[in-house]
Amino acid sequence: MTSIKARHYGTGTGYEVILQEGEISALSYLFTGGAEHPFVAPGLVDLQVNGYGGQEFNDPALTLDQVRQIALAMDADGVVEFCPTFTTASYELLHHSISTVANAIETDPVVARRCQSLHLEGPYISPEDGPRGAHPLEHVRPPCWDEFQQLQEAANGRIRILTLSPEYENSVEFIQKVVQSGVVVAIGHTSANSEQIQAAVDAGASMSTHLGNGAHGSIRRHPNYLWDQIAEDRLACSLIADGHHLPPAVVKTIVRAKTVERCVLVSDITGMGGMPPGVYESTAGLGSVEVLEDGRLVVPGQRQLLAGAALPIGVGIVKVMEFANLTLESAVNMASLGPARIIQYRLPKLEVGAKADLVFFDIVDGQFEVVATVNAGELVYLKD
Repeated sequence: MTSIKARHYGTGTGYEVILQEGEISALSYLFTGGAEHPFVAPGLVDLQVNGYGGQEFNDPALTLDQVRQIALAMDADGVVEFCPTFTTASYELLHHSISTVANAIETDPVVARRCQSLHLEGPYISPEDGPRGAHPLEHVRPPCWDEFQQLQEAANGRIRILTLSPEYENSVEFIQKVVQSGVVVAIGHTSANSEQIQAAVDAGASMSTHLGNGAHGSIRRHPNYLWDQIAEDRLACSLIADGHHLPPAVVKTIVRAKTVERCVLVSDITGMGGMPPGVYESTAGLGSVEVLEDGRLVVPGQRQLLAGAALPIGVGIVKVMEFANLTLESAVNMASLGPARIIQYRLPKLEVGAKADLVFFDIVDGQFEVVATVNAGELVYLKD
């Protein structure tokens, strides 16, 4: 039995949370005190994790042990479920990386309890500079159903999200097939016009990946692919609200337009996550990258050109509260219950009898600090 005193993240009510046999066996009301205890909430769910601690999923030499290391690293960030994310690369590299992760899920319980679904971001994205982001141009290609089926087979059917651009001639037919196969199609890294975005949504696309990023530096004021996605109520969206990828006004505008029910937070964290400031060589083919003191990941020698993300999803919770004037409960739900719904992960609510997937945390001087993480009833992380 495990007992942790905490405050409900929505009501602030103090409880002694009793965990037994993988479930919340009791929530005992604390009549006194409570303010000094951490908050407790449903565990965090991150739909976009490219790597961590110097390890990348797009590594051509990815091993089962590296997958385990990344999975275990999620515990300290309060993440109970995450989607290993694979970005644009050759078929051979994608097949190797995807099959390695799928094999790890099948054979290693440590990995399986932390991830069940995969996110394929590319290679069917825009070839244009700006929308393409850091994805290698030589491996960007039009949608191919046969190739996707082969990658899904390598994944043992675990690809749950596919991010693509609907700007290709065969996009509509391809999206229809992917959606019919049970995969969430997300629009991202796109230069599609209004008609192409509308057609993609009509075909079943239901999400926008890191909306506001993966775009041209300058676009016409209207119409453009950002307004089209923001205005489309059938599209949920993910946001990288780390304070580096989107200005506060953009975050606030998107959240207000979409509502918190249709916005989720992602970290989009790369292998540089958890690394101290310094210059590193990416194992995912991005070349040299630099982690700055504030957590910004950039091309070395300057501060503006981002090379990905290096901050955990908890940072986004605090930032979206500040930028969009949200309650703690709404912000946490954008990083827990919201993303869980998208991948149909059964993240239980905070109630007696529910499976214990929990994060205990404090917010200190504007920082999200994880105190403990409980995954499937097991205390997998406890702050020193």
